[in-house]
Amino acid sequence: MSAGGGNRPEPVQDVKKRRDTALQSLVAGVPYIQFLGVQFDRRGDELTAVLPFKDELIGNPLLPALHGGVTAGFLEITAIVGLGWSMIWEEMENGARDPGDMVSRPLPRLPKTIDFTVDYLRSGLPRDAYARARVTRSGRRYASVQVEAWQDNRDRPFAHAMGHFLVARRPGPENG
Repeated sequence: MSAGGGNRPEPVQDVKKRRDTALQSLVAGVPYIQFLGVQFDRRGDELTAVLPFKDELIGNPLLPALHGGVTAGFLEITAIVGLGWSMIWEEMENGARDPGDMVSRPLPRLPKTIDFTVDYLRSGLPRDAYARARVTRSGRRYASVQVEAWQDNRDRPFAHAMGHFLVARRPGPENG
């Protein structure tokens, strides 16, 4: 293609920067994420939540073990952000959201938890933890998400959860 002809693809670093900014905007909407220090590592459409260890996260200092509420909160944060990101990603991929519009156009509202069930499989150790969410069902109003958390070995999770969420009605031609 010549410099003046046709639409050229945007440089990948520009698209990556806008997607990272959109993810940061999504995460910034949840103060508990900052309180726990949770970070998200994005590779394409896949997110891995990272809970960096700090002493304040210990619930039982005799073991020591991560507090169960911290574990549950970490899993729920991962589910909510993972679901919100999947909705944004779907809009980007189907052309409903222009990557050039990521900062100026408001992001979708975060999903609201209907119920969330955590299975504690073993004690969370005093070290960094990781989690990934998988959306198992996503409709116009309701979504189901599975989440798994691990530390040293992804094949040995220390907790997993299943959550159901109310998602904001997605705009369509009939409802703006």
